[in-house]
Amino acid sequence: MALLLGFLLLLELCWDTSALGPLSSTKGSDGLEFELPATNYETKDSNQAGPISVLFQIVQVFLQVVQPHPFPEDILRKILQKKFDFSTDYDKPENVVLTLKIIYYEIGIIICAVLGLLFVILMPLVGFCFGLCRCCNKCGGEMHQRQKKNGAFLRKYFTVSLLVICIFISVGIIYGFVANHHLRTRIEKTRKLAESNLKDLRTLLIGTPAQINYVLSQYASTKEKAFSDLDNIKSLLGGGIHDELRPKVIPVLDDIKAMAEAIKETREALLNVNNTLKELKMSTAQLNTSLSDVKRNLEQSLNDPMCSVPPVATTCNNIRMSLGQLDDNTNLGQLPSLDKQIDNINNVLQTDLSSLVQKGYKSFNDIPEMVQNQTTDIVSDVKRTLNSLGSDIENMSEQIPIQDKLSDFIGYINDTETYIHRNLPTLEEYDSYRWLGGLIVCCLLTLIVVFYYLGLMCGTFGYDRHATPTRRGCVSNTGGIFLMVGVGISFLFCWILMTIVVLTFVIGGNMEKLVCEPYQNRKLFQILDTPYLLNENWKYYLSGMVLNKPDINLTFEQVYSDCKENKGIYSTLKLENTYNISEHLNIQEHARNLSNDFKNMNVNIDNIVLLDAAGRKNLMDFSSSGVDTIDYNVYLAEMGKTPTKVNLLSFADDLDTKANNLPQGSLKQSLKNNAQNLKTIHHGQVMPLEQSMKYGKARSTINQSIKELQHKSSGLRVKVANILSSLDSAQDFLQTRISSVIVKESSKYGNMIIGYFEHYLQWVKISITEQIAACKPVATALDSAVDVFLCSYIIDPMNLFWFGIGKATIFLLPAIIFAVKLAKYYRRMDSEDVYDDMENGNIGFHRHHSTQTV
Repeated sequence: MALLLGFLLLLELCWDTSALGPLSSTKGSDGLEFELPATNYETKDSNQAGPISVLFQIVQVFLQVVQPHPFPEDILRKILQKKFDFSTDYDKPENVVLTLKIIYYEIGIIICAVLGLLFVILMPLVGFCFGLCRCCNKCGGEMHQRQKKNGAFLRKYFTVSLLVICIFISVGIIYGFVANHHLRTRIEKTRKLAESNLKDLRTLLIGTPAQINYVLSQYASTKEKAFSDLDNIKSLLGGGIHDELRPKVIPVLDDIKAMAEAIKETREALLNVNNTLKELKMSTAQLNTSLSDVKRNLEQSLNDPMCSVPPVATTCNNIRMSLGQLDDNTNLGQLPSLDKQIDNINNVLQTDLSSLVQKGYKSFNDIPEMVQNQTTDIVSDVKRTLNSLGSDIENMSEQIPIQDKLSDFIGYINDTETYIHRNLPTLEEYDSYRWLGGLIVCCLLTLIVVFYYLGLMCGTFGYDRHATPTRRGCVSNTGGIFLMVGVGISFLFCWILMTIVVLTFVIGGNMEKLVCEPYQNRKLFQILDTPYLLNENWKYYLSGMVLNKPDINLTFEQVYSDCKENKGIYSTLKLENTYNISEHLNIQEHARNLSNDFKNMNVNIDNIVLLDAAGRKNLMDFSSSGVDTIDYNVYLAEMGKTPTKVNLLSFADDLDTKANNLPQGSLKQSLKNNAQNLKTIHHGQVMPLEQSMKYGKARSTINQSIKELQHKSSGLRVKVANILSSLDSAQDFLQTRISSVIVKESSKYGNMIIGYFEHYLQWVKISITEQIAACKPVATALDSAVDVFLCSYIIDPMNLFWFGIGKATIFLLPAIIFAVKLAKYYRRMDSEDVYDDMENGNIGFHRHHSTQTV
């Protein structure tokens, strides 16, 4: 019953201290991390007995043989129902049956106890009768030994048997010494065990309010994170809307911006081509004039009379026929001018399309700023709601009904600690008496076995097989006396030893089978969990005591198991039936309030203009500027031609050669002068013109400009139409779909803010219901009281003590018999049998012969 009360007291501790837990860590997806401070306890979960545990297991095996019946659950239930009262109606059939069941269960222990009591009763009587008998020279008391043929064998047999028995007795004595010392050392550790458990319980109680306040104070971190995101609504919500619209808007603006650059580049290219063409036309005109002059001079020279002379006439005819080659090879003068297109482009550039595009960019990039300006009131409302929620959470610590009870129970722990410190010295003092008594018992058995060992040693080493019984040596006689002293002490004290063995056996054996084993396999809790057992009006006693609701399925076994697993008191004791943390936190309601605030958010973004009408007209004017109607291939073809039809240098050399073949005269000299003029024209006009049109940097520049114009103007009307179509699509998207984007991003942003508090409140709920006030110290304290202190510190050594002492005491009985028998062979006799040996051997007659004892 004391065990039951102690267990209930520890459970009352659980009820009164429903708030302390182990390390708990929760990290949210948004970077919020919550972690309970760790609580360290001194008391270890397990108790290791060391090598002596093997001896304890041997005793437990012996008890299992003596008491093989399973744990008597039904018997204990009925005993508890009767509240241990058998004084009334003991003769009722059910009480008789219950008594018989108890006897049947205890039959092994009863038999052993009866045998022990018989030993206690009979041994003094047997010893008394044995002493009287020996005083009457009976029972081996006569100092006379008859010679036998097998006397040597009997002496050896008795010696070996007594030695083996002494060894068994010595083993039992060692068990006794070890158990006595172990019990003393464990009692000395009781103070440390009690202090560590009380310290752990005090840590549990003191740390609980701090952990609750810590959990609730973490709301500040959550609110700080939410406020930071609310203050950063420009980048979070506005940026989200901006990023959602970006893929639809930015490509259009980028195309318009590229088109604005293309307009400027087109103008530059047109100017470059047009200016270059003007220069080339002037150079070509000068070349044509120079060639015409040379051609006319040659024609005049060929009218010379010498050209009629036959040998010269052929040369003159040849020269006259080649004069057609001295013409311009290009048609640059026929290429149309680009002034009209340049004027059109200049008119287009009067409108700054680039600045109009930048306005579109700015209008679009101002969305975050617009969102921030339009949500100022909503942010203030949300912050106000969060501050109100913080006040509710701060008040929750006062609503949790544990603070008052904690202060009372801390006083109880202090009183318990004072009681232990005041009475533990008394316990240690009593234990010292017990230890001294156990030491005396072990020393008494040791004294007996020492006499037996001395008797065996002196008798064995002092025995002379040639000496007659009346002439045995002093050492051998001393050995026999030691054996008889051991026998006498055995008779005097063995019944006292057996009395101690029986008492400790009955107590220790029943405690092991009825307390320690069922506690370890938790069957003891199942007994206590029997409905209507401890209180006939309560179905479940624990729930009635803790919750005042006896119909709730709250069992001792479940509470103990949960505490062993370090679960929180809230879930372990099912405290939601008295204080529902979910209702007080009301996560859904708080989330709904915040959600309503965000639903009132009205962000209006409907004045975004990507490109105004002027910009659109500018693009249309560019598409109709005529740059796409120019035949750029004609320009490229003319630029690829040579300035003259013939190589003037070669023509001049040929002309000079032909002139050298003519006779001296004005014709020859005129031809040479014209040849020299052609060479001058080639070097002065043709070569620079060729460099400009075909080989020089100007040629490369103008070709590049023409190709660039050709590329940019290719499909210009289609490009502009596509840009305007994309622009209309993007503008239409902004006007018709932007509201859905705003709703989507606002919901996403609101869910993020709400998620912080849902995550925090969920962590608070989990911490209070499952982690705070983890009751492992309570289970450890109960284990320390029952499994460690009662069973490991006291019952196990006690059982080993009676097992060893009982074993040694039982073996004293055969030791007495063999010691008495063996003493005859070692002690010096007063008379002996005398044999007269015949000449033929040892066969003859004998007669009694008395001698004086020396």
